[in-house]
Amino acid sequence: MWLDGAMTAGFLLAPRLRPGDRVRLVSPASSPDRASVDNCLAVLDGWGLRGEVAPHVFDKWGYMAGSDADRLDDLNEAFRDPEVRTIVATRGGAGAYRIADQIDFAAVGADPKPLVGFSDITYLHLSLLHHCQLGGIHGCLVGETAQASVRHLLMTTDPILLRRVPGAVSAAADIPGTVRGRLIGGNLASLATSTGVRIPSMSGAILFLEDQRVVGLGSIDRQLTQLISSRALDGIVGVALGSFEGFRGYSDRGWTLADVLADRLGHLGVPVLGGLFAGHDLIGSSGAPDQTALPLGSLATLDTTDGTLTVDPVVC
Repeated sequence: MWLDGAMTAGFLLAPRLRPGDRVRLVSPASSPDRASVDNCLAVLDGWGLRGEVAPHVFDKWGYMAGSDADRLDDLNEAFRDPEVRTIVATRGGAGAYRIADQIDFAAVGADPKPLVGFSDITYLHLSLLHHCQLGGIHGCLVGETAQASVRHLLMTTDPILLRRVPGAVSAAADIPGTVRGRLIGGNLASLATSTGVRIPSMSGAILFLEDQRVVGLGSIDRQLTQLISSRALDGIVGVALGSFEGFRGYSDRGWTLADVLADRLGHLGVPVLGGLFAGHDLIGSSGAPDQTALPLGSLATLDTTDGTLTVDPVVC
């Protein structure tokens, strides 16, 4: 459709991965443990890809994986290396916000390749969309669904479908409607603290949000209010809500998470679909941490009647 083309004008699509392609593991935020990195490498090897580890992945600088300069250098070298076809963040944590606006955006534009990560990596996804319209993948390689969905998004050009999970904490937030737009967002705290710095245009966008419980409901209220009051959300056409499972069973003076979401998001006048299996604090069928990966920046269709979010690929 012409409208679809207009909404994605300038959007960068990376080539899909093929067996034998190289994937670089980097640590733009906090430092991982070796077992988790070994697990990522084994997953990539099982897909027929060649995983490799950047020089500073295991460095430590306080709560971050090495100095800002070293973490940035690993990330930029991965974007500059023509043999590297995808970049995977080893974990979130803290620190990506310190380097997010110093990425070599010229190198990204010359040779697009997707970045996989979530949580603190949201800062990098926002910056890449804001500066050069490169789409990314909100997700990780921990969990069966997570691995299967990341593989799907990297190695095929098929859309991905997520369905509302009845009983999920965010599922109670529901405002009817069907819309189509670019899926932009990620971790709520990361979006709120990117206001005025790196949030891309939300005109015609479906906003995706998820978050973990760090403190109480007031933090969610403050972050949503910051985004709304700053007008960062002007032009959005819908909201897709992932996991807020850390707030299960939690209330504050009679209000639950659903009350806060309804009170804040209800004023936006757009459809809201909650209960998507994406983000922090989710447990898969095996009893281990899991989630579904989502493409960021590409077009999506949100349908509250069917309870679905269908997202186009970020590779070609």
